[in-house]
Amino acid sequence: MNNQLTEKQVILISGTRKGLGKYFVEHFSKKNFIIVGCSRKPVDYDVENYHHFCLDVSDGKKIKQMFSFIRKEYGRLDVLINNAGVGSMNHSLLTPISTVHKILDTNVVANFLLSRESAKIMKKNKFGRIVNLTSFAVPFKLEGEAIYAASKAAIISLTETLSKEYANYGITVNAVAPPAVQTDLIKAVPKEKMDVLLKRQTIHRYGTPEEVCSVIDFFIDKKNNIITGQVVYMGGV
Repeated sequence: MNNQLTEKQVILISGTRKGLGKYFVEHFSKKNFIIVGCSRKPVDYDVENYHHFCLDVSDGKKIKQMFSFIRKEYGRLDVLINNAGVGSMNHSLLTPISTVHKILDTNVVANFLLSRESAKIMKKNKFGRIVNLTSFAVPFKLEGEAIYAASKAAIISLTETLSKEYANYGITVNAVAPPAVQTDLIKAVPKEKMDVLLKRQTIHRYGTPEEVCSVIDFFIDKKNNIITGQVVYMGGV
């Protein structure tokens, strides 16, 4: 496309190799978006209008190279979904500092980098939608997930602050805390622990990727340009 502004909407999704990220790619492909995705490893699927970058989302140099591609190839970026994230179910006394750095780099630093670089493109077109993924680990104050919960609390603060900083550019910034969805990450959690977590939700059941997408679709709808700085806890807290 080479510097021409494509007519299709362009969406960037982080953490697209599996889980919700993979489902987001499939969902927005059906909606005729051009999709740019990234993860540390290659994906094992082939989706129309999808371009994949293998990178560490906290690597500022690699991130800038990806955004250079977006500018040159599409001339626009309409939506960013900050989906990439890692966790650790360790008591704080047993959590090594390397794990702390990994969680904060992936969950917080990368979110900031992707949001900042996305906003630089979005502001030129006076339109943009940024959706961050936070977690019920924040309101539930989950024991054994101190650093993960702290990183997701930072995402809420980042969402609220960036919504103010980007408002004059036509960019909204919102966050969604998905309910427990049966991804590979959740399946690795002991059933007994998941049963306890589900009971703490207002609605005591697993959510579905389709339900998560329905909230994201709402946030990114062009008509909803006054909705910003909001956090939706799916399943209720």
